[in-house]
Amino acid sequence: MTFFLARGLEWLWLLRMTDSYRGVHNAVSPVGDAEKFLMQWKDALQLALARLLVKEKVKTVEDLVNLNQIPEVSKPRYVRVNTLKIDVDSALLELGRQNMVQKDDVVPDLLILPPATDLHNHPLVINGSVFLQGKASSMVATALDPKPGWEVLDACAAPGNKTAHLAALMRGKGRIIACELNKERVKRLKETIKLSGASNIKVLNGDFLNINPKDPSVSTIRAILLDPSCSGSGTVSVRLDNLLPSYAAADVKDTERLNKLAAFQKKALAHALSFPAAERVVYSTCSIHQIENEDVIESVLPLAASYGFQLATPFPQWQLRGLPVFQGSQHLLRTDPAEDGEGFFIALFTKEDRINHFEKQAICNTSEALSRENCSDQLLNRKKRCVIPYVGTRLFQIWLHGKQDWPQKNQKHFQNK
Repeated sequence: MTFFLARGLEWLWLLRMTDSYRGVHNAVSPVGDAEKFLMQWKDALQLALARLLVKEKVKTVEDLVNLNQIPEVSKPRYVRVNTLKIDVDSALLELGRQNMVQKDDVVPDLLILPPATDLHNHPLVINGSVFLQGKASSMVATALDPKPGWEVLDACAAPGNKTAHLAALMRGKGRIIACELNKERVKRLKETIKLSGASNIKVLNGDFLNINPKDPSVSTIRAILLDPSCSGSGTVSVRLDNLLPSYAAADVKDTERLNKLAAFQKKALAHALSFPAAERVVYSTCSIHQIENEDVIESVLPLAASYGFQLATPFPQWQLRGLPVFQGSQHLLRTDPAEDGEGFFIALFTKEDRINHFEKQAICNTSEALSRENCSDQLLNRKKRCVIPYVGTRLFQIWLHGKQDWPQKNQKHFQNK
């Protein structure tokens, strides 16, 4: 609703700027449902706008917009190629007939077009050969990197762009469970899946937290994508929230909401890490808040280590990493709203090998394994390496996640903020 009202104010402003509006506005004939709805609420919108002008002590809408303006980013148009239907080079050739197109240097199946390129009616978009999906969003499934034939769980799947991307990365092989609690969003999820042409996705309308990791139907899941509900603060400028009167007071009002979101996010991530066969887990948000990002990751590190997980580094070439608030945060990834157009956060948990963590502990605790060297030798014969059980101390956390120096450029980046 926030997004829709903001768009409505913007559209109403555009109408007021036209020469014909003041004299013949009653003759305006909207062509779409959104326009018709807005015209029904035209008087209420105008009244709200007039009150806002008085409150902010400005005379024109232009002054109001400039007063609340977030610096605009000339963001390229990104399209993700759906490799279930078309290969990247063919899409590049087809889109290049009318536009300048180039391949992205981070996400292999992502193409870059000039800012404001309108592709909504392009045949490749309409038939699902390409998806209008941002770069940061496309990085999430790529970071998970599921292999063809794997069983994968998308924990909070709607609207389905990342789910469809997972299917493409898996070349349509294996199985994906797309879980979504909201019934209305399930409809959108199914529409996206149908458009993508993916046939290996099973939609589950239910609560991810109610899935029993030991249930035989999910006990062999090897990768989990968790993109839970979040504040959406990294996409504020895209949604035009800054045009709304309530935006200035958002920080105070959102404190309680952020705490509730963070509590849910921690619970959901802990649940994802508990699936016995999971080897890779990606946690992502479109938030810029530490409480939803680094704080969530730090809170689950002891539990993650107990299951045999450690933080890995998605896209090592990416410069902007996590806020330096705990040892190991350099493995995390952020995108900058000002530089990248969106503020996303990505964390990747991996297991170093595929031996069950509890099996490793059992071997390490046998009478034959009286020393760490014996334990290592036993596992080496099986071409595996022993993982020392987690000890719940801060010193052990530092040892576990390595004493890697924080990159100098990142220190400068955060000092300049």
